[in-house]
Amino acid sequence: MNEIMKVALTGIQIRTFIITTICVLMIRSSVTMITVHFKCRGGLYPRSNVERFPVPDDKVSWSSEYKGYLPNNHTSSSIRGKPWADPNIGEPGFNPQWNAMDGKVNRASYMGQYSIKDGYPLNPIGRTGITGRGVLGRWGPNHAADPVVTRWKRLENGEIEKDKLNNKPILQCVVIKRRDTGEWALPGGMVDPGEKLSATAAREFQEEAMNSLVMSDEQKLPLMEKFKKFFSEGDEIYQGYIDDHRNTDNAWMESIAYNFHDNTGSTVGALKLHAGDDAVGVQWVDITPDMKLYASHKDVVMLVYQKCLANFSQGEN
Repeated sequence: MNEIMKVALTGIQIRTFIITTICVLMIRSSVTMITVHFKCRGGLYPRSNVERFPVPDDKVSWSSEYKGYLPNNHTSSSIRGKPWADPNIGEPGFNPQWNAMDGKVNRASYMGQYSIKDGYPLNPIGRTGITGRGVLGRWGPNHAADPVVTRWKRLENGEIEKDKLNNKPILQCVVIKRRDTGEWALPGGMVDPGEKLSATAAREFQEEAMNSLVMSDEQKLPLMEKFKKFFSEGDEIYQGYIDDHRNTDNAWMESIAYNFHDNTGSTVGALKLHAGDDAVGVQWVDITPDMKLYASHKDVVMLVYQKCLANFSQGEN
C-alpha cells in the first residue's frame, strides 16, 4: 500500500470515528434529556390493586408545589426478604450510603446526585403518584443492562436487504417477549452486585434469548467460545433513567445499553434463538419507526439504528 492510499485510508477512518462519536453523543443526549416521565404515572401499579395518585405534567417536578399530593405507599410483599432486595428503611442494621457505592451495591445514579427527604431517596425525574419501592428491589436507583444485538437483514444470496421505500439497509435486533407484561423488549436485566455492566448485558442475552440456564456445561462451551469476543466489543450507547412502569417516588430503573453488532451475521445472527428465564418469546425484528417496545427501549433501539446507518454509509457496515 503506497503512502497516498495510507493517508486516504487514515482520513476515512478518522472521519468515520468522528461521525460515529458525534452520533453516539447525540444518542446519549437525546435519551438522557428526559424531563417528564409518562409510563410510571396514572392507573394501577403493576401486579397490584394500588392506585397511583394523579400527577399532571406540570406537577411532576419536585420543584413544583403540589399541596394536595397524597400518594399511596406500596412495597410488594413478594420482594421482602429476597437476597437481591433491600430491607425497609428504618430497619435495624440497614444504613444505606446514598449516591455512592455501598459495598457491592451501586446506589449512585447516572442522573447525578438525587435528593434524600426524611431518609428516603427521591426519584430524580419527579413524582410518580406512589411511594415505597413497589416491586423494585433497591431503594433509589435499580441498575439494569440492556444489550442491543443487531445484524443486517440479508437476502437469500447473502446481500444486505434494502428498504423499498428509502433504499436504506434494513437493520434487525433481537427482542424478547416479557413474561410479566407480554410486551416486546430488549433482553436485559438487573446488574448483580459487583458485576461488570458489559458482563450483565452478555449474561442476560444468553439467559433470555438463548435459554442458557437450562443448558449443560457441554452445551454452553461452544456458545461461550463464540460469544467471548463478540460480547467484548460492544459500543456503550446510553446510560440513564428509564421511564419504567415499576418506578415509584423512592425507587426507579436506570439502565446502561450496549450495541453488539454482528456485521456479517455469522456469530449471533446465524444461531437459533430460544426464549428462556423471564422471556416467553424471542425473535429478530426489523427496526422501524412504528415498532412498539417496553419502557424506553424503542428510543435506545432507534438511536442504535442511526449509529449503525452512519457506520454503514462510511463503509463500516
